Amino acid sequence: MQAAPVRATAIPTVTDALRAVESLLMSSGQRTARRNAWTSVLEDRRRAKDRVEAQRVLEAAAARG
Repeated sequence: MQAAPVRATAIPTVTDALRAVESLLMSSGQRTARRNAWTSVLEDRRRAKDRVEAQRVLEAAAARG
């Protein structure tokens, strides 16, 4: 029994396909602005999660004392 042949090139992902379409439709400045905006959204979500966790810790400490 022979093993399946190894594929030399990677199969493109959905993300790769969307970035290719994006590069065709938008200028580089628009792409940069969009990516910066998304990075900001992700960072805001991370900070909100951290705030919730800090609030839980403070409430737990207050309940003990």
